[in-house]
Amino acid sequence: MREIEGSVVAETVARLCMEANYYLGEDVINAIKKALGQEESPTGKDILNQLLKNAEIARTEKIPLCQDCGFAVVFVELGDDVHVKGGLVPAINEGVRQGYTDGFLRKSILVDPIKGKNTGDNTPAIIHTTFVPGDKIKITVAPKGGGSENMSEVKMGKPADGIEGVKEFVIDKVTRSSANPCPPVVVGVGIGGTFEHVAFLAKKALLRDIGQRHPDPFYADVERELLEKINNLGIGPMGLGGRTTALDVFIEVHPRHIASFPAAVNMNCHAARHKSAVL
Repeated sequence: MREIEGSVVAETVARLCMEANYYLGEDVINAIKKALGQEESPTGKDILNQLLKNAEIARTEKIPLCQDCGFAVVFVELGDDVHVKGGLVPAINEGVRQGYTDGFLRKSILVDPIKGKNTGDNTPAIIHTTFVPGDKIKITVAPKGGGSENMSEVKMGKPADGIEGVKEFVIDKVTRSSANPCPPVVVGVGIGGTFEHVAFLAKKALLRDIGQRHPDPFYADVERELLEKINNLGIGPMGLGGRTTALDVFIEVHPRHIASFPAAVNMNCHAARHKSAVL
């Protein structure tokens, strides 16, 4: 059994919190540059250029890409032969506390959802843990802003809806969301599982790099089809018209009950933030 000090996990999480907020992924930057060559709207082109400039300023000056530095959502792949001294959850929350304080990142988390009062350090994190073979830990920090998160939706459909029903649901949700999630967006889609698990699948889908297709050719084709249809909606960058409404669409699936047909949509704004490290 390999033992890792909790302080090492905390330091790693703190670094990832800052890096995720400062440095837009090269896959996203390249996707925006590609979109510039396809965008027909002058306003859309101008917005895309501003997004690239914003990313450059954030990277060089080490300041947040967006004023909403997000809820700290942490995905953990925990090896079954590794132990975190002092506990994994306390270490992750300490890392979030350090990262959001030392990195001068906006703290947005309330102690109580109704009574309010800011926790002051952006804790607690939302932690999703998956157990895997081995003695390593992979940690991915994915700060999730309120604007895009508010455009999420779960639909408990009928089994007869099939894949066409899922497509209609996704297109309708993006259409109704319009400018609210600050397009160009990345659309995460979950299919199957249960009410709560399908929402997790939609969020997990957002961890993929732009252009990374689903390993099943069937779902890969659906991703391509949805991306094309979304970009034909005319919503465009920041909702001001154009062809670049989404940079990509990702689907994650899970076995389902014969009587249930859950589907979920979770979107990232253009600041598709996530950074990973392996310990």
